[in-house]
Amino acid sequence: MSGASETRAPKPGPLNGFEETVKDFWGSRPRRPHGGRKVAGVAAAIGNRYGLDPVVVRVALVVATIFGGFGVTFYLLGWLFLPGESDDVSGFEGLIGRGRSSVSPAFAVVLSILTVVSVGGSFSGSWFDGGGLISFALLGIALYLLHRSRGHENRPAPVTPRSQQYTAFTGNGAFTMTDTATAEAKSPASPQGWDPLAADPAGWDLPDAPSYQEPPPPAPPKAFKAPEPRRRSKVGSATFGLAVVTAGAGVLANLNGVTWFSAQHVIGLVLGVVGLGLVTGAFVRGGRGLIGLAVPLAIVGMILTTVPFQNFDFRGGAGDLDLTPAAATDVKPLYQHAAGDIDLDLSKMPVGSPITTNVVNGAGNSTITVPDTADVTFDCRTGAGTADCFNRTTDGISQDALTGTDYGADGVGGQKITLHVSNTVGDVEVRRG
Repeated sequence: MSGASETRAPKPGPLNGFEETVKDFWGSRPRRPHGGRKVAGVAAAIGNRYGLDPVVVRVALVVATIFGGFGVTFYLLGWLFLPGESDDVSGFEGLIGRGRSSVSPAFAVVLSILTVVSVGGSFSGSWFDGGGLISFALLGIALYLLHRSRGHENRPAPVTPRSQQYTAFTGNGAFTMTDTATAEAKSPASPQGWDPLAADPAGWDLPDAPSYQEPPPPAPPKAFKAPEPRRRSKVGSATFGLAVVTAGAGVLANLNGVTWFSAQHVIGLVLGVVGLGLVTGAFVRGGRGLIGLAVPLAIVGMILTTVPFQNFDFRGGAGDLDLTPAAATDVKPLYQHAAGDIDLDLSKMPVGSPITTNVVNGAGNSTITVPDTADVTFDCRTGAGTADCFNRTTDGISQDALTGTDYGADGVGGQKITLHVSNTVGDVEVRRG
């Protein structure tokens, strides 16, 4: 044995657990190679890092795209967070000033926006119900298990940041270099009459050596001039003001009946304004603080897109409503609420003229109680939650509406009631009292 051993990183094992494995994965992320890439080199990076054929990775991403669309999101995340082969940091880290990356700040902003949009499309798309969640879970688990089993192999060598090289110049713009031997030979202090051949100095008839002249003194160095401080860009302030105006205009339009300006559309418009500000700031060196606004907006937008908020608007109050109309004339055509539970009891009304009412709730549970003998035509739906109307039930996200007519135990001939109940998030129940 030579006594020299190869230093290898410890293999993540059961003792270091999930958190340590994730930290080790981030510290030894795959690097996108220059060669063998098809688009950005994400599949090639994962294949090289864990000893897989990149074709296998590409096939997995295509399958994940077909069943839920998350393969595109996964690729964009890799493009954004995996550094290039010769980069110091990833594109996102370069965007926030952590180091040098071949992904420009402007393109990193574009990738971030595309990632948020693709996440929303993955979770709310109709290609395959639940496919976004399933493909997300499978890809995440596969990557985690790969790192647990092969993370100690093919670890990328750390890239040393390029050091700054400073050059010291003299006043005349050239390096000062002195040949010691030559200087000593020319120096007047050298001993005179020394003969390396030990001959009689009187026997030599040599021309006198030229007199030595001192070089002119170097010019004094120029005074160091500190760079002027960079002027603060107004891109961030202008973008923030425009985003506030956009949000206010959207909410105002919704309150005035323009239903297109729903919560997710308003968030999307504001996020678009912030994204344009980030792109502009990347060119004029400003607006970096907008990232702190874009990230929470992106998270909120992803939630609003994941949980269907098609019917959510800002009209109506907040809090619980407990309503018991005493007569058909007391029943309003619309009960609309932004947040809170709605409990509408119609069971105490005497038989009278037909009733039609709509119950629209943003976030909360809606319960409608009708008389035992009423003939009820109903339309019940919820974006996320459980709908239970006359013992017919749906549960989950984006389920079809429950529609039909229930005549009660006595059959046809009771009070005519038409109900349209719509919740964005929360349970819906129509029952007999």
